[in-house]
Amino acid sequence: MKEPILEVVNVSYSYKTERGPIPVLKDISFSVHYHEFVSIVAPTGTGKTTLLRIIAGLRKPDSGKVLLMGEEVRGPTPKLAMIFQDFALFPWLTALENVELALMHRKDLNKEVKRKIARKYLALVGLEGFEDYYPRELSGGMKQRVAIARALAAQPVVLLMDEPFANLDAITAEGLRSEVYNMVFNEESTVKAIVMVSHNLEEVVELSDKVIILGGKPAGIIAEVDV
Repeated sequence: MKEPILEVVNVSYSYKTERGPIPVLKDISFSVHYHEFVSIVAPTGTGKTTLLRIIAGLRKPDSGKVLLMGEEVRGPTPKLAMIFQDFALFPWLTALENVELALMHRKDLNKEVKRKIARKYLALVGLEGFEDYYPRELSGGMKQRVAIARALAAQPVVLLMDEPFANLDAITAEGLRSEVYNMVFNEESTVKAIVMVSHNLEEVVELSDKVIILGGKPAGIIAEVDV
């Protein structure tokens, strides 16, 4: 088997409070390999979203580390893109402008090229013609499509998803799940693996190659299941 693209190594984390630290995650370790879809499942309040943010470089663990292609993740990087449950769109920006945000770090691209790339990814997610719409003018499914387009426009190697379909109705969510899988795992995509947090067992079984189950307080891995 090839070397893993992503490794979580002995990660522990505590919430900091006035009364002292509250342990949330303890000694979490697992690997994600190329072209693998891994889901993290746990009850509400277990810390699975916190773990995803640590993987993304948005939070620093108390101990342990995250390795991406052998290099330690020490902060946010374009190689890791995250899709949030609440869409995380800026309401004062159009759909096109929200996607363009993913390209802010690309100093080698001028504004015209960035706009062209943003349009390409909006078209990819089925939103051609909606470039100038604001989030308030879009349905929940369309907002999540904008968020997906923004994540893919950054051309990450690992895509992180925090319950991305939880705020959508069942029919919209089912259709979007298969679309996302097909969009991400194709020859043109830069994405080589996906890590998703979910509490929806149906979508986990449908999409995943491997499932990481967290439990306990502080949370640790209680099972790792190949699907």
